[in-house]
Amino acid sequence: MGDDLGDEWWAHEDASEAEEETQEKQPTEKPSTQTQPEKRKRVTENTLKAKKKKKNDQKECIIPQKKETEDEKSTKPKKKRKKKKKTITDVLSSSEPKPGCSADLQNLVTQYFSDKRSVIEQEELKLLDSCFLSSNDLTHTLSSYLKQVCPKWAKIQKQHTEMSSVVLLIVCSSALRTIELIKQLTAFKGGAKAIKLFAKHIKIEEQVKLLQKGVTHIGVGTPGRINALIEKEGLNLKALRYMVLDWNWRDQKLRRMVDIPEVKLDFMKLLESGVLNGCKEDKVKIGLF
Repeated sequence: MGDDLGDEWWAHEDASEAEEETQEKQPTEKPSTQTQPEKRKRVTENTLKAKKKKKNDQKECIIPQKKETEDEKSTKPKKKRKKKKKTITDVLSSSEPKPGCSADLQNLVTQYFSDKRSVIEQEELKLLDSCFLSSNDLTHTLSSYLKQVCPKWAKIQKQHTEMSSVVLLIVCSSALRTIELIKQLTAFKGGAKAIKLFAKHIKIEEQVKLLQKGVTHIGVGTPGRINALIEKEGLNLKALRYMVLDWNWRDQKLRRMVDIPEVKLDFMKLLESGVLNGCKEDKVKIGLF
């Protein structure tokens, strides 16, 4: 007991208390070191989950928009392409040319005057078959056709003495075509005099003087210039016996004379100026070349 008492007992107590304090501190410090990385992991996991959710939400928001646009496209009416109107050239290029006949001219006249004349006046415009010459079947040249329809041309030519008038009037669509037709007349006309009746490069006064100078047998030209000469009294239809229409010829656009609006209008005016009356009186005959 004496030995024990000699020891410093208070020192042992202090040491034991210090050990107990350290033991108590250690377990409290260890969990604090363990919880920090766990928190970081949780934070990173939470942020990743939040980003994924945002992406998913964005995707979910974008997908229905695409569907809406597709639905809108499907519901929108599709614009129909306008069909191009077929022109005369389109129709004629796919079809074979057919020779004109007297019925074609008669239909053209009735159609043109249908809204301009009364029913009674339209009946008066109708021409008999006897008013027409035989039509070209697309095998003739101009000279061969005229020889067929005017077999007594030599006699008719000699009998003609009327100034400012022609016996044969050939109506075509242009100045160039007029020149071509005059060249084709050489085998038919013989000693007959032919005159060009078109507006290009020729003044109307010059043509009036030429018609008044001497006897002219054949006139070849456009309906516009022929009408102008009739109005100025430079040309009359007193001696006219044959009017031949350049009906079957077509230009570069495959248009006939009556397919060109301005030429058609002038031609109808020419028919009204005295040709139709001459046909009814059996003085004038019309041929479709």
